[in-house]
Amino acid sequence: MDLTTRTTILNVGNEEEKRAEILGYFLKTYALDDELYNILARDATFYLRPEPLRQPLIFYLGHTASFYINKLNIARLIDRRINPAFESMFAIGVDEMSWDDLNEKHYNWPTVDQVRAYRREVRELVEGVIRSLPLTLPITWDEPFWAIMMGIEHQRIHIETSSVIIRRLPIEEVRPLPGWDECPLVGRAPANSLLAVPGGQVVLGKGKDHPLYGWDNEFGRHEFQVWDFQAAKFLVSNEEYRTFVEAKGYEVEKYWTEEGWRWVQYTNTRHPLFWLDDPAGYRFRTLTRIVDMPWNWPVEVNYLEAKAFCNWLGEKSGKQVRLPTEDEWYRLRDLHDIPDQPHWDKAPGNINLEHWTSSCPVDHFPFGDFYDIIGNVWQWTETPITGFEGFEVHPWYDDFSTPTFDTQHNLIKGGSWISTGNEATRDSRYAFRRHFFQHAGFRYVEAEQPLEVPQAMYETDAAVSQYCEAHYGKSYFGVANFPATCARICLELMADKPKNRALDLGCSVGRASFELAREFQFVNGLDFSARFIRIGYQLQEKGAVRYELPEEGEIVSYHERRLADLGLAEVAGRVEFFQADALNLKPQFTDYDLILAANLLDRLRDPGTFLASVHERLNDTGLLVIASPYTWLTEFTVREKWLGGFRKDGEPYTTLDGLKDHLQAHFTMVGEPRDVEFVIRETNRKFQHSISQLTVWRKTR
Repeated sequence: MDLTTRTTILNVGNEEEKRAEILGYFLKTYALDDELYNILARDATFYLRPEPLRQPLIFYLGHTASFYINKLNIARLIDRRINPAFESMFAIGVDEMSWDDLNEKHYNWPTVDQVRAYRREVRELVEGVIRSLPLTLPITWDEPFWAIMMGIEHQRIHIETSSVIIRRLPIEEVRPLPGWDECPLVGRAPANSLLAVPGGQVVLGKGKDHPLYGWDNEFGRHEFQVWDFQAAKFLVSNEEYRTFVEAKGYEVEKYWTEEGWRWVQYTNTRHPLFWLDDPAGYRFRTLTRIVDMPWNWPVEVNYLEAKAFCNWLGEKSGKQVRLPTEDEWYRLRDLHDIPDQPHWDKAPGNINLEHWTSSCPVDHFPFGDFYDIIGNVWQWTETPITGFEGFEVHPWYDDFSTPTFDTQHNLIKGGSWISTGNEATRDSRYAFRRHFFQHAGFRYVEAEQPLEVPQAMYETDAAVSQYCEAHYGKSYFGVANFPATCARICLELMADKPKNRALDLGCSVGRASFELAREFQFVNGLDFSARFIRIGYQLQEKGAVRYELPEEGEIVSYHERRLADLGLAEVAGRVEFFQADALNLKPQFTDYDLILAANLLDRLRDPGTFLASVHERLNDTGLLVIASPYTWLTEFTVREKWLGGFRKDGEPYTTLDGLKDHLQAHFTMVGEPRDVEFVIRETNRKFQHSISQLTVWRKTR
């Protein structure tokens, strides 16, 4: 098949021609994804886990398809699901928090044939949406077709990440594919050297009128004045890196960062991942073969290894050697007037699957006096990712970037041989944990410009900051802390009952989850928004959260809250946070003695569906506690799905009436409803004061 495609220009052309172009882009992307999995030798291969920090490939086979359904539902372009169980199971992959903490809960994976059948159904549905959805140009991130492009570009990301997993499978589990030609050019590597790069201003960030699709972290504006520096002429080759390996660099602690040395000790690593020990000398693992070592190809390592090499080389040469920053990488790129994909006639580097399905020699693609400024392998930088000034979260995919804004994820630049679509554009910004592997290597620089020391960022997302203050900040107007009050009421209700497992559904930034853990042995905190639950993760990992609050106009204040100050540090380990959809929970979320759903009900797309199945998650005689201000808004819940707040048969029908009607088959109400106040601080002089009605329901059958 033709592996070559170009991303779609979204602001020019005829609407119907653009529709046909996007449809073609979608179908080619889907076909390329299908073709990649033909590398696997047998169905059983899909269930192996060669990469301990990622799911087996059966997950990714389903994930890229379910993503379309989940995002099209969020964008309200469709109002149905194809397979709710799959769209829950395949919704969220492993978010690697560290190199030794993967949650290895058992998954009852479906068969490959079942997932392939599901993929075909999704392809047909999305094709129908593309053919029928109204289209106007330009397509910007507020337009419906942006959701289609989001699904396509997401699928292209996973074509690359799945190829990394495939490359780690046992060689007998893969097979070469016709047309997937590896580079035949192997030999000795050229001697590397440093070349001068004049400094200058770098301007980054897209405007909302940019003609290409982009992820949220690409938008905004960033300006920086780069000093003069020197950069390596070539990417570091396998041969150049061998000198570090032979110098026992993996055994000398001083070359490694503290994080890097922990990783080396934990993994007992002594050479790059894709180098294979052999009595006759190192061999090399490509996507589908084991070959003689291509010494003139770029070495592929994680950031920790690249940084250690730079420290070793700096000591050896007496120079200030390090990895480039994101700004320095862009300065080098911008000086060479490289056309952006999709505007080139032929890829100027080993990228976009336009040359080979492997790396190639580091001296094959020149860019002036340098080589491989883009393509071949990704290039690690010194820069932890964060948003540019003016960064906004896209409402349809709020967990694409923000979970990585933690100083622990470093940017990779330039793309690899299999980087396609958005990945192969100038403005793409992807970041990984420093111990993670992609098809990534590095170029080193000699630079006197000091690095900015990454700081644990102050949360600037307005909604998240508001809820950080509401959960962990001070009280206002004599109103007690709402999540703590809800948790206290729950614990009082459970005083003489088993307190083994609790579920805080719609946990936001996690205060009630931690409070329930004072007495429960285990608590799950679930929220649809990764922007919220990452605060819970951060509090567990670091014990503190920092955020800024608007005071007046452009004036902000900075705050830090600590679990220890609330007496919650010692119970934090009893809580597990997950991103989850309350309307489509995974089977593992069950057997609870208590479920708390605080201020969740009137934000659900279909609260009746939630109420009809929530009893399945509770143990016998378990309690369901619901708190809600009953603020029904059509932006969250279409009018036909409201539980109350309207006239029925000519009489007022309240949400409490609706709750009784929906829950009577499986629950009995305990006691009378009670009011619980809460306050949300917007600025120093503007607050929301609301009253939530709390009701308690005992499961009866």
